[in-house]
Amino acid sequence: MSKQATRVTVNGKPHARVVDARLTLADFLRHELGLTGTHLGCEHGVCGACTVLVDGRSTRACLMFAVQANGCEVTTVEGLTPDSGLSVLQQAFVDNHGLQCGFCTPGMLVTLTELLRDNADPSERSPAIFAAAPAMPALSRRRSTPRSACATDPGAERWAQNISARA
Repeated sequence: MSKQATRVTVNGKPHARVVDARLTLADFLRHELGLTGTHLGCEHGVCGACTVLVDGRSTRACLMFAVQANGCEVTTVEGLTPDSGLSVLQQAFVDNHGLQCGFCTPGMLVTLTELLRDNADPSERSPAIFAAAPAMPALSRRRSTPRSACATDPGAERWAQNISARA
């Protein structure tokens, strides 16, 4: 397997590594940098558990090679947490019981961070909401394609609405 040098800034810290050209960004974050908040679920980009921000945009880390992130700024779920404790969005998840098992929570938090940054008052009819749906099971339910068990939770509708109101 061929190796390539890559330089990437992750959560504000620069990293330089020589990695296998076929190493995914998700595996790079987890195995090379020890950032295990990025989860691997389906490894096909469908579930959204591996979502990170690459240069400010939601990206499925299981579908991107680490070398493709060369020169980019990557933000993982670990990078969303301020030193003072939970972010407003993370606290909203806690307050509204939006964590469920927690496996897909990192992807939801990252996706919602971008969504709320770009659309401070989203409605359920907003195109941005439907774009975020694969990483947000409660919204995926609206599209009749649940991505995780969270979509079957009767409280999912309530916490999805409350989270955007509080964040």
